[in-house]
Amino acid sequence: MTRFPPREEHLAPYACRSDESRGRLCDEPESATRGRFQRDRDRIIHSAAFRRLEYKTQVFVNHEGDFFRTRLTHSLEVSQIARSVCRSLNLNEDLAEALALAHDVGHPPFGHAGEDALKDSMHGFGGFDHNAQSLRVVTKLEARYADFDGLNLTWETLEGVVKHNGPLVRGAGGDLPRAIADYMAAGGMDLELDTFAGAEAQVAALADDVAYNNHDIDDGLRAGLFTVADLDGLPLVGRVFAEVRKTYPGLDDSRLIHEAVRRIFGTMVGDLLAETESRLRDAAPRTPDDVRRLGAPVAAFSDGMRENERALKNFLFENMYRHYKLNRMTSKARRVVKDLFALLVAEPECLPTEWRGRAEGPNSVATAQLVADYIAGMTDRAALDEYRLLFDVQARIS
Repeated sequence: MTRFPPREEHLAPYACRSDESRGRLCDEPESATRGRFQRDRDRIIHSAAFRRLEYKTQVFVNHEGDFFRTRLTHSLEVSQIARSVCRSLNLNEDLAEALALAHDVGHPPFGHAGEDALKDSMHGFGGFDHNAQSLRVVTKLEARYADFDGLNLTWETLEGVVKHNGPLVRGAGGDLPRAIADYMAAGGMDLELDTFAGAEAQVAALADDVAYNNHDIDDGLRAGLFTVADLDGLPLVGRVFAEVRKTYPGLDDSRLIHEAVRRIFGTMVGDLLAETESRLRDAAPRTPDDVRRLGAPVAAFSDGMRENERALKNFLFENMYRHYKLNRMTSKARRVVKDLFALLVAEPECLPTEWRGRAEGPNSVATAQLVADYIAGMTDRAALDEYRLLFDVQARIS
């Protein structure tokens, strides 16, 4: 069969190329119809961890409404932004897409509240970090293939999953999240943790910022946690909403919100493109490794946009993430995760059969890691169902 690799002649010299990938931990025959990064993307999409993102929430718990963003819809938005930016910069869209779709697969249920609770519970057992958990998912926990654990992704995709926020080791080194240290100790690929990731991973990380800042404005307004008038004092955001109201007087709130958020999206993406192009011109990298060895990221917002973003995050923190309605929800979510963890670590015989067989003694490090894997893989509603089964004495055991 004739192989049709992706057309990469147009890519910038510092873009990651599929045919120049550093490969996979386990050698495999190449696909006849897909490039290596396209194959990574497809494996992520078909993974159980990716499907579960449909019922894992960003801010609101799943049962609070079908309209609000989930981890799945967020990942799709990040993917769209990352692909568009990489296309404009002549970077590898396929790699950026794979990274955008994989970046949240390690998140536990209930958004940041669930992660904070699991992090607290794992204190003393090696800790918990959702980026490290994403690596654990794609290299170990996905058990689908006959020849290997995980998804056997390329070096570049694994690097981007782990380092999209920058180097993990600086100078003389430092403590690594346990899941990453375990991967390295078990003979995993050297992901060069003291360097930046490639340009595509850097773009995907900023696409994540663009997506969640804007959809949190949208979700927060539609949930009634704050009003359009509350946004007036914010730089960029307040100005854009004012422009839309002036251009379309009498526009209903739903269309006003969509039009304003759409414009904020475009402004942030335009700024990201301009600043990244400027940095690439100044640094003049010739290879992907040149990008990795620079002392600063090449993908970035301008100083002015960073100030705008900081003001928006401060506003959302005070008016959305710390709103009493969300405080009540996150309090319950933390309690669910902590109570599940405490019970299952102390009584691993309560784990389902396929998990119980891998547990060691109560309150051991190995059992704690197993329980963390089990809980992190749950959706919001699965965690609530498990909590009811384990703590409601009248719940019927299924």
